[in-house]
Amino acid sequence: MRASHLTGVVVTVGLGLALTACGGSKDMPDATMTSTAPVMSSMTMAPAAPAMTTGTFSGLNGKAVAGTATITGSVVELAGFSSDEGPDLHLYLTKGTSEGDVKAGVRLGAISYDKAAQRFMLPEGTAAGSYTHLVVHCDKALAVFGAAQLGR
Repeated sequence: MRASHLTGVVVTVGLGLALTACGGSKDMPDATMTSTAPVMSSMTMAPAAPAMTTGTFSGLNGKAVAGTATITGSVVELAGFSSDEGPDLHLYLTKGTSEGDVKAGVRLGAISYDKAAQRFMLPEGTAAGSYTHLVVHCDKALAVFGAAQLGR
């Protein structure tokens, strides 16, 4: 019984020392007793969506052109597009619908008169916001078939 009493005393003294060692000390400044890491918070903003511009095609000069155009960033997408057939149809980004506007505009590529969904890329450095129309033009006949006025 003496050994178990002695073991109980040793455990009690050891526990008391451990608790005393974990307690506060007047000799230590408060800053060293607490450990708090600075919390860094940064709000990550989602990148702004590219500006979107849309327009609806209509025929000009007695030609039929229909559909919608959407410019998002550097991508031009046509939906529900149709046009009268022409031998050399191209899509231009212009500041108007005259032949002179087409010559001064940006040629985006050949366009299919009977393909409802078409996609074009703006040439690098082209600011779509500087232009007012997408024009369907027959380069061979030098004729404007139709245009979509771009709105914001």
